Amino acid sequence: MVDPELQELFGRSVGSFGDRVHAIRDDQWTAATPCSEWDVRALVGHLVTEVAWVGPLVGGKSVADVGDGLSGDLTGDDPKASWDRYSAEAAAAVAEDGAMERTVRLTSRELSAAEYTSEVFIDLLIHGWDLARAIGAPEVLDSESVDVVYEKVKPNEQALKASGVFGPEVTPPPDADAQTRLLAIFGRVA
Repeated sequence: MVDPELQELFGRSVGSFGDRVHAIRDDQWTAATPCSEWDVRALVGHLVTEVAWVGPLVGGKSVADVGDGLSGDLTGDDPKASWDRYSAEAAAAVAEDGAMERTVRLTSRELSAAEYTSEVFIDLLIHGWDLARAIGAPEVLDSESVDVVYEKVKPNEQALKASGVFGPEVTPPPDADAQTRLLAIFGRVA
């Protein structure tokens, strides 16, 4: 994936996930999601925390530099406003010229900003579908993002499934579309 493409797709995935966050009704925050351990609020909280780290890490800070600044429940009393704040910072950091050439320093490893951004992008895409399913919103994902992520994860499908992190083994029907095939890799039944 070339960096400008990743930057654009990341921005679109932030926007799409945000649209779904803003579609959550007050009575849906405790609704179940395809991620059995998370309700809607916990799922959104996971992504709020994930995008909260993008700005500082892609911006050049290490986890140690950030310290406890992003500890605890970042969704607060207004998860939608928290999403807006942190996702805007993440999108801006990723969109900067040269951002993808930087190095991201996590607690136990260093990786390129492009690789780190790609990991968050994949999470936004897949969990965007989870959130849509949970709240009854349209579940269609951006087709270009689906194709890019499928090409990236398909070679590692067996390792992903073996990890147990992505849900149960799902075999899509032979005539499945690209989105259904991608979701199956991550243990989702479309």
